[in-house]
Formats: sequence, C-alpha cells, structure tokens
Amino acid sequence: MAKVERALISVSDKTGIAELAKGLAAAGVEILSTGGTAKAMREAGVPVVDVAEFTESPEVMDGRVKTLHPRIHGGILMRDTASDRDELASLGGKPIDLVVVNLYPFEQTVARGAAHEEVIENIDIGGPSMVRSAAKNHARVAIVTDPGDYAEILEAVRGEGFSGELRARLAAKAFTHTAAYDGAIAAYLTGTGEGGKREAFPGTLSLVLEKQYDVRYGENPHQKGAFYADLRAPEGTLARAESLGAGGKELSFNNLVDVDAALDAVRELEGFGAVVVKHTNPCGVATGASLAEAYVKAREADAQSAFGGIVALNRPVDLATADAIGETFIECVIAPGFEPDALERLQKRKNLRLLSTGKLLGADHAALHFKALGGGLVVQDRDATAGGEVLQGRVVTARQPTDEERRALDLAWRVCKHVKSNAIVFAKEDRTVGIGAGQMSRVMAVEIAAKRAEGLAKGSAMASDAFFPFADGVQAAIDVGVTAVVQPGGSKRDDEVIAACDAAGVAMIFTGVRHFRH
Repeated sequence: MAKVERALISVSDKTGIAELAKGLAAAGVEILSTGGTAKAMREAGVPVVDVAEFTESPEVMDGRVKTLHPRIHGGILMRDTASDRDELASLGGKPIDLVVVNLYPFEQTVARGAAHEEVIENIDIGGPSMVRSAAKNHARVAIVTDPGDYAEILEAVRGEGFSGELRARLAAKAFTHTAAYDGAIAAYLTGTGEGGKREAFPGTLSLVLEKQYDVRYGENPHQKGAFYADLRAPEGTLARAESLGAGGKELSFNNLVDVDAALDAVRELEGFGAVVVKHTNPCGVATGASLAEAYVKAREADAQSAFGGIVALNRPVDLATADAIGETFIECVIAPGFEPDALERLQKRKNLRLLSTGKLLGADHAALHFKALGGGLVVQDRDATAGGEVLQGRVVTARQPTDEERRALDLAWRVCKHVKSNAIVFAKEDRTVGIGAGQMSRVMAVEIAAKRAEGLAKGSAMASDAFFPFADGVQAAIDVGVTAVVQPGGSKRDDEVIAACDAAGVAMIFTGVRHFRH
C-alpha cells in the first residue's frame, strides 16, 4: 500500500476541508488546489500549490477551464508503470495519489429557483472529469467525494496508505455520485421547456439508489429482497431512519412497507398521535393528552389486529409509552426519537425493531411516488393534502355537523387517505373505532367498518375515500348509528345520498377531494 505523496483538493462543499487539509499537510502530503478551496486552506494556515502554478497554465474563461490539463489528468490517470511515469515526466507532471472533489451545487441551485443561466453555470465539468479519472484509476488513486469519509481518509494517510478494498469502495461511491449528478442535469434539461418553463415530469428520470441492507426476506419467505435508499431522500423519511435495535432479527420486505405506511399516516396527526398498521392499512389511529394515552387508544381501537402490528408515533417515545408498548407483541416502532430510559426498556424486547426518524416531515411535504410495473414505473406527485378539507368542505345536508362531529370527521378523513381503497373509516373525535379497507364494494367496506366498530359505531362519524355510487352505503352507516359523514361527492346519485342523510338527520360534508390508495 503506497503512501500518499500528493493530493488534489477542489470542493464546492467546504465542510471539514480545513481539518482534512491540516491532517494531510501534517502527514507530509503536498496539496494542489484551485480558487475558493485554496483560499479556505490558506486561511486555515495550510500550504497549498495552485493548480495554475502546477500546470504552468493560467485559469481561463473566468475559471471555466482550470483543471482540464494533461498534467492534472495525466497525474491522476497514470498507471504504476515505468512507461507511464516517463511519459508523465516528459509532460512536466507528477503523480497525484489522492483526489478530493465534490461538485458544483447544481441541484441546490435548481431547488432555490435560480434563473436558467445560473443553473447552467452550475453544471460542473472539471469536477466530474477528475472524479471519473480518479475512480477509473482506483488501482492507484483514492477518490473522495463525501466529507463524511474524511476521518477514514486521514486514518489511511497517517497509517499504511489506502488498501485496494478501500480504493475500490471509494471509486464505486464516486461513480454513484457522478451518476446522480448527471441524472439531475438530464432531468432538469429534459424538464425545461421554452422560456425556461418547468415541466411537472421531465423527459428523463434517473434514480440512483444505494443499497442499505438485505431484508430478512421478501413478501414471502421464498423471496429474497434488499432495501435501497434514494441518495437525495430528506431527513424524516424511512430511507434516513436510524435503526436503534433489531430485536434479534432484521426487518422484512413487508415490515418496511408497513413501517412506511404507518409513518406516512402519523404525519397527519396534531398533538400526541399514534398509528398502528397491519398489512399496510391503519387498524387504529388516535390522539391523546400524552403519547402513552394516544398509543393505548390506537391499540385498543382494534386490539385483535394490533397484535404483531407496526406502530408509528409522532413524538419521541417516553418511558410510559415504552411500558404500554411492552404490554403486547409489536413488530416495529418508528418515532422521531426515543428517550434513553425508554430506549433501554424497549431494546430488551425480543424481536422488537426500533427506528428513529430524527424529525417528522409534515403531511404536506412534496415528493414523487413510484409504483413498479412490468418493465417500468408509474410516477405521481405525493397526495400532499394536509387535512383542512373538512373545515373547507361544503355541508350538503339540512343539518350542520356539531363541533364534536367536525373533529371526528376531520380525524376520519385524515385517516381515510391512508387506507386502501375502497376505504371507510368510522371515528370519534380522538380515535378511530372501525376501518373497512381494500374492498371491491363500498357498501361492503362500510359493513366491515361497522363490524370492527361493534357498539362504538353509534354516534361516530364516517369518512369515505370516494363518493357513494348509491345510497346503500350511507344507509348501512346510518343503520348502525353514524351521525355525520364526509366524502368527496360527485356521484350521479348524490341527491339520493343526501336525501337518505336528511331523512335520518345525519350531517354530511362534500370535500371535492378523492383519496384513492391502490
């Protein structure tokens, strides 16, 4: 493992660069750099050789051309052979053993709505060229694109140098980095029309996903699977969640799908909130004066289904909540965090997996959703409505809902959005009492929700993810004591549905918004 004698550093993200440069200089490494990176290192007291001095060629075109030079790329791409060394020497170049580069902030520039001309100027050329050169020649050169790797880099430099395994791993990471970068540029350019108008969906969509871990198995034990994360996923998503305890076994494909469904649903709740999910459907959702109270309400909303379920909470887990969770078998808990005593208690539970999101994204956060089909994907923007449709909806019956009914309708409607269609939710103002999911017939979904609610259906509110094509669905709800209904409206038989409610003195709100979930 050869020692590092010379490093080229050129970064847009200056995080940790001064500390890295000081460590390299202290280890006797000569540092080449350009522009703002060189300035930052000099300000930190690190000696630097300007690339222009090294190449004996000045930067030109306002810095557009500075590292695209034979002495730079020759120094990076040189193989460890006598002929390559002689040829590089004839060019006046020297070997470069370490390349530390991250790229112009293209995506950040697009995200802040910069003008097209500024976006184009933030397409890096020299940076990706150096990254790819170094990654190709990783048999000799180490390429670093992530500030998170600086500590490991310094350890290698101070020690015996870079192992072949480390250089290969860094090269793979580098090519992943440039693939994501090029994909973002292609998406921008194919999604920009005349006059700089941005299209909702670009002509080219590149997904660069990084394997996080193998899952225990796929949907069934005979299927294999793995979890891949989008490199650009924001904090608060499942991709960025930290595992705090595996409970003796890893998550399965189904566990992860259920965890994501639970996390998405709990974002809807204000105050202390809890969601229990089974087979991608909420089986209990509740709010309370404390997190423990919310969890117990959610669990008891359908205690039978909650057994072996997935729990999502919208506050850090405290000891009281941990004790309540320990009262029954739960597969996984995901929350923004865990208090130390709660974490210690839950980590002792056999087969309980714990995930921390670090933060909780809002119900209205924007994202793209993908569904794999044979040979392709269908892509849509996320259903980012964040409640409020009930308050803004139109009361279509003679009777107005009471304040208590409005709160129950609001909760039922927020939950209904996360239930597989055809979806029906019965709720009180602080908890669901019955859920009918994934039925081919809407009236059957009502009947299932009513059965799950048992005696609690009386005085409850009902939400339907889509309109009622006939009056039989609302009549089935009226027959078990539902007093208020929320639905999108829009059926040819809306008048019949409204008449059935008026005859029973039931209040109904039309939202004009549908929430199918397939």
